[in-house]
Amino acid sequence: MKNPIRAALQRGETVTGLILFSGSPMITELAAAAGIDFVIIDMEHSALDFDTCAHVVRAADAAGITPFVRIADVERTLILKLMNMGVAGIAISHATTENCAKALDYARYAPEGERGACAIVRSAGYSPGDWNAHVRKSNDEMMVIPLIEDTPTLQNFESMAAMPGLDVFFIGPTDLSIALGVPHATFDEPKMAAALEKVVVAARKHGKYVMTTIGNKPDPVYGKSVRDRGVQAVVLGTDGHLFLDVCKRLNSVKQP
Repeated sequence: MKNPIRAALQRGETVTGLILFSGSPMITELAAAAGIDFVIIDMEHSALDFDTCAHVVRAADAAGITPFVRIADVERTLILKLMNMGVAGIAISHATTENCAKALDYARYAPEGERGACAIVRSAGYSPGDWNAHVRKSNDEMMVIPLIEDTPTLQNFESMAAMPGLDVFFIGPTDLSIALGVPHATFDEPKMAAALEKVVVAARKHGKYVMTTIGNKPDPVYGKSVRDRGVQAVVLGTDGHLFLDVCKRLNSVKQP
């Protein structure tokens, strides 16, 4: 399966995304209708299971929006099932060079990795076809996206940025801001601004890309400022967060 996000980033475009807590195919379709480019199905903080995830992936493919999945732990069976489902990639929470290396190994077919081979899965079109071409395409298109959420990972980010196979790095502002002692700060806060600059500079040096969420300050002006500082993949927030924000603002109709 093709990964339009990889191609768009390589063309120098800005892409936008949404994190799904609801597991709703309808929300996925609405995101696509709004012109959003990708969804990240959250299997870390939410209670979503494989069946729900599979429905969202199918809805995403039908609507023309790219599906990723965020996971909390790097487990071989978990990653195998997600890749066979047809996701475009996986986001690794609290990433380190060690767990990213494992994720790359589990997500790619031999000789690059140790992903188990099976032709009768969704990602292979349920058909053997040209197996070697499928292997090459899958290994080339899939993404492992590390979440930069901890001080040691930030301090040693240069080594992660240099790792082959890692192309997009997701700064998780909530966890990182807590780790830096400025809970829930935006990238306008000096420590967070410095962290963003560090990641962007190192990523650019190695021909890589930066992703982050602006959900901690859902404001188009702020979002554009983050984009202008070098973030090519802008996550607008979670479906729950955005729905809550809209409801709060519209509920002001009750005020005098």
